[in-house]
Amino acid sequence: MIGNKKLSLLSAEIGQTPFYAYDRNLIKERVNYLRNNLPETISIHYAMKANPMPALVDYMTNYVDGLDVASHGELLVALNSGMPSPNISFAGPGKSLKELKAAIAAGILINAESTIEVQRIEQLGKELSITPRIALRINPDFELKASGMKMSGGPKPFGIDAEQVPQLIQSIAKMSLDLEGFHIFSGSQNLKAEAIIDAHNKTFELAFRLTQLANTEIKHLNIGGGLGIPYFPGDTPIELGAINKNLQSLCEQTQQQLGPIEIVMELGRFLVGEAGIYVAQISDIKISRGEKYLIVNGGMHHHLANSGNFGQVVRKNYPVLLGNKCSNNQETELVTIVGPLCTPLDILANKLELPKAEIGDYVVILQSGAYGKSVSPENFLGHPGVVERLV
Repeated sequence: MIGNKKLSLLSAEIGQTPFYAYDRNLIKERVNYLRNNLPETISIHYAMKANPMPALVDYMTNYVDGLDVASHGELLVALNSGMPSPNISFAGPGKSLKELKAAIAAGILINAESTIEVQRIEQLGKELSITPRIALRINPDFELKASGMKMSGGPKPFGIDAEQVPQLIQSIAKMSLDLEGFHIFSGSQNLKAEAIIDAHNKTFELAFRLTQLANTEIKHLNIGGGLGIPYFPGDTPIELGAINKNLQSLCEQTQQQLGPIEIVMELGRFLVGEAGIYVAQISDIKISRGEKYLIVNGGMHHHLANSGNFGQVVRKNYPVLLGNKCSNNQETELVTIVGPLCTPLDILANKLELPKAEIGDYVVILQSGAYGKSVSPENFLGHPGVVERLV
């Protein structure tokens, strides 16, 4: 079941397996949970890179305050969603001239990632007779400890080194640009509240320091996201209580030091990751030298992250179940689930205890609402594609 639909009926409705299904009610509940557990003054933005499915983005605009995009393709989806242009931002290194021009023309906020990019934005703004809106993405001198993906501290392709920012701001003061603030994002997929709190403290302190050193005023501070979701055995959901309390204090300090600026928390996986499933069907069952394999009609070409080939150092199983069976009072067996691709990397689950399976059973990969279809090599080996459905 997802939403109120049985997998067999959903499969018939979609017309195939494999497919992704996303539960709109779970997405709504997650945003509301954040609203109730973060300071009221914080704006919530959805980072579309987590899942850019147009129908999902359209639905999300009913509940979040803004969208963040990372390409021209995502920008068009965001603009088509009806989200007001001032509430859309664009981050990512190496933006093309086409992307920068489109962003300026649309009136969205560009998170500039280098000095050269700042210069390009000004020149394109002059060509379009528009004063571009920019924020400086900062590469701070700290990282988000215990995060699944670190994006700050040390040499990084993301953002402008913090120590270079005061001089750059002085240059921007002489340019035809509207500098609105800073984007300080240090990492993602973190389940430790103390690590998030430490990063928030350092983020706000850096924002205070930069505004003082550069003698400038800002009206926008994007503190990134970083909140993770549990994927593997032993993972526990992150607790927001202490994070909320600390943010309340930091927001009050910001009000005193910088005035009534907008503080943005930009989240992707945390909003949609647990609302999605990936569903495939067993097409063959075989035993090889004592090990049982369930072979399904989908795999890493649809769900690269689940296969362990999207950043995992040691492969671990996502939560997996047989959608038409439960393990209570049923015979179980140890199985490895693989896809149809001609590569040993095509693993959906390795040595997992499941109810005894039959050909045609539904294999369901949970926690699949983020970084699924859009990050996967769907055309690898020319197998059929996957369908997405917002339920």
